Amino acid sequence: MGMRHLIPILKDRPVVSVLRLQGQIGTSGRSLDLNGLAPLIDRAFRRGRPVAVALEINSPGGSAVQSSLIAARIRSLAEEKGIPVFAFVEDVAASGGYWLASAADEIYVDATSMVGSIGVITATFGLTGAMEKAGVERRVYTAGESKSLLDPFGPEKPEDVTKLKGWLAEIHQVFIAQIKSRRGAKLVADENLFTGEIWIGETAVAKGLADGLGHLVPVMRRKFGDKVQFRRLSARRSIWQRFGAQIAGDTLAAVEERASYARFGL
Repeated sequence: MGMRHLIPILKDRPVVSVLRLQGQIGTSGRSLDLNGLAPLIDRAFRRGRPVAVALEINSPGGSAVQSSLIAARIRSLAEEKGIPVFAFVEDVAASGGYWLASAADEIYVDATSMVGSIGVITATFGLTGAMEKAGVERRVYTAGESKSLLDPFGPEKPEDVTKLKGWLAEIHQVFIAQIKSRRGAKLVADENLFTGEIWIGETAVAKGLADGLGHLVPVMRRKFGDKVQFRRLSARRSIWQRFGAQIAGDTLAAVEERASYARFGL
């Protein structure tokens, strides 16, 4: 009897790649962006023949562009590899965070998860009064009549606000189209669905924004068996980041991220 007959035949255990998407979406050092996530997304779909990719999402949103790019990369690879994607929302998947969740074939939430905020927002400050009190005179020279559009150091112009609202409306329509294309007939007819409203747990499920209440491990075991394995993927920080070379930038980004979560009482 050959040696190979003495070795038991082991069946491959199904593997689920787990990609964690936590934090604000944008281009700062701490934020989620395609540049930083692309290698992880690629590994999630390409390494080890996974039966599924699970997204752990805890994000208050952020950049519409980065949200779109990340979600598009996930969908592209899911369709190329024929691998299903499941999203699991923790505290919040709002605005861009929900855009990321919409990249999944199925979305699961906790009973207390905050979901939705399908809208677009921008915020800035007007500093003209402070400059006058400080005795500061600002001098700006431009070539092109729109180069000083929405200048926070100058008085607000109604025509600038009109342009800004037009841009936000265009982005909002793209966001709505994304959700409708991904959630389709699952969405209920509700005039408040795309107003920026937030929905909690079971209500989000009832609105069609999520497919059910559930957590990653039990749902994946239910779908792929008790022997399913989880391969977690996470970004590695450079040695300079680990030893504080970006302390100032990270501190500012942390304050901004904290403020984003605070909008949801988190």
